[in-house]
Amino acid sequence: MVGPRRRGKNPHAEADQFRRRAVTGFVVVALCLLGLGAWYFKLQVIDHADYATRSEANRIRPRPVVPGRGTIYDRNGLLLAENVPAFRLDVTPDKVKEPAKLVADLAKIIDLSPEDIERFEATRKATRGFRPITLKLRVSEEEMARFAVDRWRYPGVELVPYLTRRYPYGELFAHIVGYVGRVDEKDLETLGEINSALTHIGKTGLERYYDEQLRGRIGYEKVETNVEGRALRVVGRVPAQAGTDLRLSVDAKLQQAIVDSFGELEGSAIAVDPRTGEILAMVSLPSYDPNLFVNGISSKDFKLLNDNPSRPQFNRLVLGGVAPGSTLKPLIALAGLDSGKRKPEDTVVSTGMFYLPGTSRGWGDASRRGHGVTNLRKSISQSVNTYYYRLALDLGIAQFDDYMEHYGFGQPTGVDLRGEIGGILPSPAAKLKARKERWYPGDTVNVAIGQGDWKVTPLQLVRATAGIANGQMRRPHLVSEARVGFDRPWEPMPQPAPIAISPNPANVEVVRLGMQDTMQPGGTGWRTALGAPYLMAGKTGTAQVISRRGTAAVDPRSLPMHLRHRSLFVGFAPADNPTIAIAIAVEGGGYGGSTAGPMARKIFDAYLLGKMPEKEGEEAVPAGTAPATPPASPTTAPPANPSQGTSPSPPGRGVGVRGNEGRVGTSSNNSAALAPRSSSLPAIAPVPTLSPTPLPAGEGLKRAPGASA
Repeated sequence: MVGPRRRGKNPHAEADQFRRRAVTGFVVVALCLLGLGAWYFKLQVIDHADYATRSEANRIRPRPVVPGRGTIYDRNGLLLAENVPAFRLDVTPDKVKEPAKLVADLAKIIDLSPEDIERFEATRKATRGFRPITLKLRVSEEEMARFAVDRWRYPGVELVPYLTRRYPYGELFAHIVGYVGRVDEKDLETLGEINSALTHIGKTGLERYYDEQLRGRIGYEKVETNVEGRALRVVGRVPAQAGTDLRLSVDAKLQQAIVDSFGELEGSAIAVDPRTGEILAMVSLPSYDPNLFVNGISSKDFKLLNDNPSRPQFNRLVLGGVAPGSTLKPLIALAGLDSGKRKPEDTVVSTGMFYLPGTSRGWGDASRRGHGVTNLRKSISQSVNTYYYRLALDLGIAQFDDYMEHYGFGQPTGVDLRGEIGGILPSPAAKLKARKERWYPGDTVNVAIGQGDWKVTPLQLVRATAGIANGQMRRPHLVSEARVGFDRPWEPMPQPAPIAISPNPANVEVVRLGMQDTMQPGGTGWRTALGAPYLMAGKTGTAQVISRRGTAAVDPRSLPMHLRHRSLFVGFAPADNPTIAIAIAVEGGGYGGSTAGPMARKIFDAYLLGKMPEKEGEEAVPAGTAPATPPASPTTAPPANPSQGTSPSPPGRGVGVRGNEGRVGTSSNNSAALAPRSSSLPAIAPVPTLSPTPLPAGEGLKRAPGASA
């Protein structure tokens, strides 16, 4: 049987089919090649810039370069705030698998405090993982050596060199220079992304006020890395701009002299040059060591400061206010002359008590027997209250306030420190707002002698006093010059134009003479000026903390310290050519003439004669002779850890304490020397003791060569 015949091949059909398939395949391949070419064209030409940037970013990583913070000097070139090299331990969370375990392992070779660990964990949870977080600042040399041996065990952990802040004179300038502290989340919001590499920022004092200038401008290095992210070389650099250096008008010797003049007492004092408004010294006591805050203060030290009832961190000069007492009388007298309500020869009769018509409530004089017939100069020199009771009533509270506002009360002075208060200028509106009470004539009588609702700062008092001394009121300021770069010249800091304290210089001269009479026999401050080789002008004052009992005066010495009167003094010298004006407020000091006055004499002597105040149990230090080094305290123990140094601060008032009452920092002499404190900081060479330098009479402490007057 024959099977079915196979169909014969059609060569022509197969050829056509092949051609069709070949053409189709060719078209597909051509389209693919065309598409691939177009894609390559897009990558290589159209998107070249974008991908080149990405590639460069993978190969080149920017590394921020934090500039050195500007340094701060006193008027004679003493370094008050400097930068010292240190190493910190940084951890990058993205490169760490188990951060908690890593920290526990690191704690075995590096001393990590609970505060360090707590701060690290809080920052790690609040920031991006690729950003390095500082685990510990100021790693010691011994800890660095231990870490270097086992460094390979800790990926993502680096020792980073940097400059840290140091305050050689510690508590002596704490309320002026202030301190820097570690940057927190709130600071980062203020600083912005460009400054996120900063580890420290100014927190108080000049460090805060001039922080933007002091920190400089961050630079960057372009670092080439391999595929593992390791740095190979630096291929480019945008240099950092160093912070601005500041030269203060403050003199360290005068600063120390004021501290010594206080002894164990607390309060504040400020000295200015009435010719320029430069602050020569300003002290708020007790003080504290700002070095404690730079890299994070321990819980123990922070509790010690906070629990101190004397509030060492409170700057009494700009944040605290007192009733001015009789120190206001020269200004009220000037207001009486300028207003035409009084002439220098006009008199009142002081009988010892002053009564408003139709009232039985009396206001007393300094002498209960009265001062008799009193003119303007006598009213200042003998502090005759009756003269000012009548003058304030004649002026009226509205005109009285206008003049007091012109003298700078009720408003900040503009000093270059943050947080300055304006105080309280008594007025009917202020009383109504504060106590919902109307103003009475008796209120005017009270404010006429600096009592009642008054609240002024020593800064305001010294500005007005300097205005009487010079005829012009100037802005008190701490920074006199600045320079951008160590090789650049110092440039003076611009200041606002002064304001005339009175349109009539003759009136100011009469008030000056009254203040000179205060320091002469018969005046309230005559004992202060006894034997001085220069003329002195001043006004004592006493601000009562509690009111008198009926018509009887209260002896402040019979009261506990916190209820005693505040002792005040304002003045200037030499009276015939003023170069220094001061304001002193002593807490619990009693009467101004017995406490603040003698302190003023010591300050004037230190500035004009180069004579440093004597201390209890020590012989007088002649001008130009360095005091002997005090013996070490037998109660001071050496640091337990040999790798630990001591606080870099020189002897001073320390963490805030006076008297041997179970507080820290007690001493047998009036300087209340602070015993060396144990610290984790590497040992630093101590600062030499300040010694007085003999100066020509009337010239004051000299400025460094090249500094402006």
